[in-house]
Amino acid sequence: MVTAVLLLLLLVAANLPFVSARVALVGPLRPQRGFGLRLAELLVLGALWLLLAWGLEAHQGQRHAQGWAFYAVLLCLLLTFAFPGFAWRYLRRSSE
Repeated sequence: MVTAVLLLLLLVAANLPFVSARVALVGPLRPQRGFGLRLAELLVLGALWLLLAWGLEAHQGQRHAQGWAFYAVLLCLLLTFAFPGFAWRYLRRSSE
């Protein structure tokens, strides 16, 4: 159950930078934000999610050390989860 909730939170966090027009989700409204700023927000939200997951793991018991492969897979999962928001922001046809 906890794993499913964590994955759902990661899915939401990965798409927030592409859905919101605000800087860091609470800052000033900037409709013309660049991709670099959105990518930086994605990485920051991924790091916050990782801190939350570490805290939950430490609360449940002993925290296990992870190697570089864990973080590489986490980054790939974050980028994969961000694809719907990326496609909505950059790849949809503007028929408006």
